[in-house]
Amino acid sequence: MAHARLRGVVALDGPSGTGKSTVARKLAAELGATYLDTGAMYRAVTLGVLRAGVAQDDPAGVERIAAAAKLEMGTDPLAPAVFLDGADVAAEIRGPEVTGAVSAVSAVDAVRELLVEQQRGLIREALSAPGGIVVEGRDIGTVVAPDAGLKVFLTASSHARAQRRTAQDTAEGRVSDLERTHADVQRRDALDSGRRTSPLRRAHDALELDTTELDVAAVLGRLLELVESRGLLAGMERTSR
Repeated sequence: MAHARLRGVVALDGPSGTGKSTVARKLAAELGATYLDTGAMYRAVTLGVLRAGVAQDDPAGVERIAAAAKLEMGTDPLAPAVFLDGADVAAEIRGPEVTGAVSAVSAVDAVRELLVEQQRGLIREALSAPGGIVVEGRDIGTVVAPDAGLKVFLTASSHARAQRRTAQDTAEGRVSDLERTHADVQRRDALDSGRRTSPLRRAHDALELDTTELDVAAVLGRLLELVESRGLLAGMERTSR
């Protein structure tokens, strides 16, 4: 089997529930790369806004919280971490309160500008060492890393995405309802696609991959093929099992 390290940037974009996080982590681990979940950064800021009692429709207040927030992102795909002001918030940012507010907070121009700059800094840091980085989000190929060597836009039907989110919530001990989750998926799609700054959309040079009927292994296999076809593998060696 071929073993190689990723070089450069792989940008994975798409709406929630397409399997981005799972396959992004697995792809990064398979290729000895670092991993960045940009959505977790917006969730962490949203948590800060909620904790401060700032209204989501108060752009100045949201900007103030975002500017003061101290975010630390762990980029190990086997142990990704999210710290807000020194505290581990990886579990808390996945709760329903944050999920319900994150699209509104993410739509504030100043928040996106601030976090995009931080995301680019993390990418530069990752590329300064051997190996590459897999970055997932909603505007990676269009805004954060427009020069990425591979851009993939993951899609799936809203019903399939709602089923996946419900299953994930249940597995992680969160109360979830399929009908309510489906409505939330559609609401977030509309908000993320309709925002003025960095809307959710496929980059003109991104490949679209529909994951509705694909399991994680199939999606990962397709991504590995794309990485290799783009010449993004370094130090390839042949070994036998």
